[in-house]
Amino acid sequence: MPQKPSFKSKQAQSKQARVDQGKGPYGAKFARGINGSDSILATPFPQIAFVGRSNVGKSSSINALLGVSGMARTSATPGKTQEINFFLINENMYFVDLPGYGFANMPEKEREQIRKHILWYLSGGEAHPKLVVLIVDARHGVTEHDRELIDIAVGEGHPLLILLNKIDKLSGNERAQVLKAFALENPELDFIPFSAKEKTGVNEVRTLLFGK
Repeated sequence: MPQKPSFKSKQAQSKQARVDQGKGPYGAKFARGINGSDSILATPFPQIAFVGRSNVGKSSSINALLGVSGMARTSATPGKTQEINFFLINENMYFVDLPGYGFANMPEKEREQIRKHILWYLSGGEAHPKLVVLIVDARHGVTEHDRELIDIAVGEGHPLLILLNKIDKLSGNERAQVLKAFALENPELDFIPFSAKEKTGVNEVRTLLFGK
């Protein structure tokens, strides 16, 4: 008997495909997207939260760490994705993809909504991330929005790791100068030079997260 055609949207079908099949060396699969209180926050699995401004390469960084393509996805319109997406890793932890913030061309009301959404996750008391990974563009350093996220994570007692992404865009001398300046300006912060494109720092971060 022929199957009935599916009337699900392409986005829904894409999400379902990510739910149905674990991918990559860590069996990563999409678990759920949330916009507020949800039972997934009460599960015993540790949560590794990824946050960063729009266009900083957050999705590609997550995919590089998981050894997959297309698991975490970038919206065609920066700042458009406002859900908090959970990805189940190794059946024993979650990667939590927080919305990108700070997109200049977004209406102020929407920017503020995303900001409040991120603040709710980090400081609302329902979520308890084991680690917050803040992704920063190495070429531009810590922005005002990044600094706010750092202050909130530290204030809430969340362990924090900075990934200086797009390090491959810098020459050898520029890279050395940027890393030295970042260390001097932020002596209290742990950071790793990173490139989602060239896979710089990927193994170091994987060892930190997965122990191998």
